[in-house]
Amino acid sequence: MATRSEVARRAGVSEATVSRVLNGVGPVREGTRKKVLEAARELDYHLNAVAASFARGRSGNLGVVLPHVPKVRLFSTYYFSEILSGIGEAVREGGYGLLLLHRHPSELYDYPSLFRSRRVDACIVLGASDLPEETAGIALAAGQGLPLCLVDHYYNELQISSVAADHRSGSREAVRHLLAGGAKRIGFLNGSPYYATSRLRLEGYADALAEAGITLDKRLLYQGNYSRKSGYELAGIIHRDRMAGRIDALFAANDRMAIGLIQGLREHEPRVQDLPLVGCDDSDAARLSDPPLTTVQVPFYDMGRLAAARLLEQLGEDGGTVFQEVLPTNLIIRQSSQPVVE
Repeated sequence: MATRSEVARRAGVSEATVSRVLNGVGPVREGTRKKVLEAARELDYHLNAVAASFARGRSGNLGVVLPHVPKVRLFSTYYFSEILSGIGEAVREGGYGLLLLHRHPSELYDYPSLFRSRRVDACIVLGASDLPEETAGIALAAGQGLPLCLVDHYYNELQISSVAADHRSGSREAVRHLLAGGAKRIGFLNGSPYYATSRLRLEGYADALAEAGITLDKRLLYQGNYSRKSGYELAGIIHRDRMAGRIDALFAANDRMAIGLIQGLREHEPRVQDLPLVGCDDSDAARLSDPPLTTVQVPFYDMGRLAAARLLEQLGEDGGTVFQEVLPTNLIIRQSSQPVVE
């Protein structure tokens, strides 16, 4: 009876690659897959599926753990839907299943149990934060070297894989754009400080002001929670500061808050376009808002796909090192940052 090593020699690949192809684990080039299958057929090599499953000790599932936020439809938000779409595409290509799980942000989540019970072979965490319970759960997984990856968050003190966007650079470009348009007193509407994205966007905002020789004014830092409602509710305060001459442009850390702000400002004054405004994400709503929203385009789909592909690739290699990927952003200029001149 032929062996796996003989199949590998016939196909001109490694035994690990033969294992990935025959077990349907991890991404493999189509040409390589065909060579392996042809070599196995020529040598009459048959994989014992039951024995292979026990030998691998795997479930065939990639887990995605999302935060449970009551009354918030996570799957309808652009952020989560785009990341999940990218993850789903990589999982489909890799021949894996997808298991969605929820955690409560204020409770310690037992990631190791997912692996002990063989519910998942690898895990992606979405919406991670610096809340103590969340950090403790991730630290426990990192300490055991589990195949786990964070999307759009990181912990400097932990050795754990992550895929994120270059939010600092994106924010810097957004504020530079407003400065180039003549603004000098630029406000910043940020999300929760527990998220790495909030810190990075604040740093980018500060970078651009420092480059222009402008001292950061903490009175122009507004605190939202990434929801449209939080932007809407801050409209009165921002309108007051604008009328007092303290602010002449604004950068919002996501599109939802920016659009909520536009809606709120319209209740105070009809000409909201007089306040140059930039959002962040490039969601579908940004294109349809009135006025169309200038925004920092974030590659959420690519982030999800890359995170899943890297994890599945490591499973096919029976392990791997921690990886940290940072994808570029892009400023999309639309009408909201261009005030009407009469």
